[in-house]
Amino acid sequence: MIADAIGMLNGVAITQLPEDLYIPPDALEVFLEAFEGPLDLLLYLIRKNDLDILNIPIAEITRQYMVYVDLMKDIRLELAADYLVMAAMLAEIKSRMLLPRSESATGEEIDPRAELIRRLQEYERFKQAAERLETLPRLGRDVFTHPVYVSALEVTTERPPTPLNELLSAFLDVLKRSELLATHVVQKEHLSVRERMSHVLELVNQKQFIPFQACFDLAEGRLGVVVSFLAILELLRLGLIDIVQTELYGSIHLKVVTHDENET
Repeated sequence: MIADAIGMLNGVAITQLPEDLYIPPDALEVFLEAFEGPLDLLLYLIRKNDLDILNIPIAEITRQYMVYVDLMKDIRLELAADYLVMAAMLAEIKSRMLLPRSESATGEEIDPRAELIRRLQEYERFKQAAERLETLPRLGRDVFTHPVYVSALEVTTERPPTPLNELLSAFLDVLKRSELLATHVVQKEHLSVRERMSHVLELVNQKQFIPFQACFDLAEGRLGVVVSFLAILELLRLGLIDIVQTELYGSIHLKVVTHDENET
């Protein structure tokens, strides 16, 4: 490119501006720094000059602060009142530090910069926390979701088998309870397994599904319980009833065997 050229247009070097080109007076003025308030500006100056926030040179910071305030005035930015209040505060701190200390004062004097340092430290903590939050992934900007259709899960629960030992355990439990109601009346009992089979089958047919204990009459004593149990076993052997459990180690029930189950 030609050394005196100010630009290129369609491959041709432009060495001087057109005579009818109008350039506003402030067209080339650029203000790069943007601050969110007077504390943000002060913190920027401290970081820029690598200063100790606990030992701020008020005179130098005030000078640089006023340079930025004057710059914002010159480029006609809307200057908030907070910046001017901070400038007045810096001037006050500077004047207090220039005053001679009283020899009669007892105890340690409070540093005029203490309140400003406290506010700067608190603002720096919040600013750093905001910067860390800004780096976190954001939904819709860094992370995107996509709906996924999941069909309903059909779960078929198989009926657990009824072990013989659980059937015997339930029978022994009924037998023990029958002994508690046993009487000493001696009489001849006429108990028939066939008749008890008809009785149990009638109970099951009426309700379709009955508890195991409902087939026993504890008032009949030990012999009556044994006869009822034999009747249940015989009905089970003939395939007229079925013994089921709704869950493992759950209660035992008797139910009617349907024609479909008989055919299978």
